[in-house]
Amino acid sequence: MLRRRGIGAVIAEPDDQAGHRRRRGSRGGRPPAFDSVDYRGRNVVERRFCHLKQWRGLATRYDKLAVVYRAAVVLNAVIAWTRRLSDASCPDDDRTTQ
Repeated sequence: MLRRRGIGAVIAEPDDQAGHRRRRGSRGGRPPAFDSVDYRGRNVVERRFCHLKQWRGLATRYDKLAVVYRAAVVLNAVIAWTRRLSDASCPDDDRTTQ
């Protein structure tokens, strides 16, 4: 179904699955396409989700309302963004704030 829609695989095919496909010969089908650039982007997204889940309220979903949950996600993103900005060097002077 994904191939019909033109969606390629982002995760590399496991070695054992590739072995099974080769063993089956022509009946094994073709290997799924793999895009290494998309795979690197997927890694960044997965690491960000893991970071989000470090907040107990986000991981356990205690909030009843979706708007409150979304506000917590946005707050977490803003905090991470400001930390990233504070770790970057200041363009006006040559020092790094920590």
